Amino acid sequence: MAKRQETLKEKTARGLLWGGFSNGLQQLLGLVFGIVLARKLSQADYGMVGMLAIFSAIAACMQEGGFIAALNRRKEVTQRDYNAVFWTSVLTSIAFYLLFWFAAPLIARFYGEPRLTALARYSFLSFLFVSFSIAPRAYIFRNMMVRQSSIIALVSMALSGVVGIVMAYQGYAYWGLATQNIVFTLSVSVLNYWFSGWRPTLNVDLSPIKDIIGFSSKLIVTNIVTSVNTNYLSVLLGRYYLAADVGNFTQANKWNTMGHSLITNMLYSIAQPVLTKTDDDRQRQKQVFRKLLRFTAFVSFPAMLTLALISEEFIVILITEKWLASAHILRVICLAGAVMPVSYLFSNLLVSRGRSATYMWCTIGLCLTQLLGIGLCVPYGISHMVVVFAAVNIAWLAVWFWFSHSEISLSLREAVVDVAPYALLSAAIVVGVWFLTGDISNVYLSLGVKVVAVGVAYCAALWLLGSTIFRETIVFITKKKIE
Repeated sequence: MAKRQETLKEKTARGLLWGGFSNGLQQLLGLVFGIVLARKLSQADYGMVGMLAIFSAIAACMQEGGFIAALNRRKEVTQRDYNAVFWTSVLTSIAFYLLFWFAAPLIARFYGEPRLTALARYSFLSFLFVSFSIAPRAYIFRNMMVRQSSIIALVSMALSGVVGIVMAYQGYAYWGLATQNIVFTLSVSVLNYWFSGWRPTLNVDLSPIKDIIGFSSKLIVTNIVTSVNTNYLSVLLGRYYLAADVGNFTQANKWNTMGHSLITNMLYSIAQPVLTKTDDDRQRQKQVFRKLLRFTAFVSFPAMLTLALISEEFIVILITEKWLASAHILRVICLAGAVMPVSYLFSNLLVSRGRSATYMWCTIGLCLTQLLGIGLCVPYGISHMVVVFAAVNIAWLAVWFWFSHSEISLSLREAVVDVAPYALLSAAIVVGVWFLTGDISNVYLSLGVKVVAVGVAYCAALWLLGSTIFRETIVFITKKKIE
């Protein structure tokens, strides 16, 4: 048992290391490509692509089918299982592509934008390509091949980013953004086959799907609802406002997503596999979960609250004042972004415990609550809609805890002890720095001072308070042995 736990600890540490390294580089690449494209393209260009995001997201959920998580939970997985997942994903994606091909004119009519017909039919090729990667991705995920997964993501992002920039400077506008996404998904599919070593066979036997559809079907519904929850604000903006408004929200949401996904993607490669592997020892699973919870809060709150603090300087310096309206949106949704990695960890606990139905209904509740709140705010403008969007996401953290605490006997006091110190400390420091730096007029100086001040104050406070997670992180980074 001790050896197994030690191996699991090593895999977890290595996964976090590679996940953090990879996602850090991905965010850096995304930052560079995002700056170049945002300076070259208009709000309307981003708005055109943003209007279609919800349809691609829903189709992607259907083709993935929750199979990656379902296969991860199985004690034994055979070639026959992977092959069934491969053909199910491919056949589903073909059916959905044909459906959306014929539905493209209706989508264009809904938004009142005729150009969306051709753009939709072209953009939706991305989820056709990504379907070929589901089975090898499941293999890589189950075997915690985090290094390989990191290389796949980095190479795909670099290649697609270069293509997007070249097309933007050649005058292809929003077609360049669509092509960037297509190249990314195609590259991901090819590289997943290369690194996984897994290959499909022509024996189309879908019978193994029956054994996992009960679990995965709930994840399908959940993932669809999550995609709707993430993208329906763009739909409402596109329906009732201008394409430029959609572009401003899309731009703000992109930077917010880049911020909190740095943490969630780091957790993605290790959280569910590790929690699943400790499923037979509830006390051990609770210890692992609480440590992941502390680490998530330790990183997420200072990072996202700092991004909210510097949102205006960040936008003006990187993508010019023409995007200033997106800075005000970014400031608000970053508050929600701070709790999203924590919510993500709670949801992974539910999935690892086999509670896909609970996960599904909790996500549906979040979506319906946000839809109602945001829908009521349509007459009052974008700012009210964004505030409701952020507020509901923050408040829903309590719901995630309510559905999760009984699984590992996690008390409210324990959850608060693990999360609140980092949230309150980060908020106090950010507010203090905001007051102290309010008179700095130079945007470059303001950004630099704010980031350094928050970073130094946060680390100094944790050091003086004797934070265990801070000490362990420093020791791990410096490659010393953790006691």
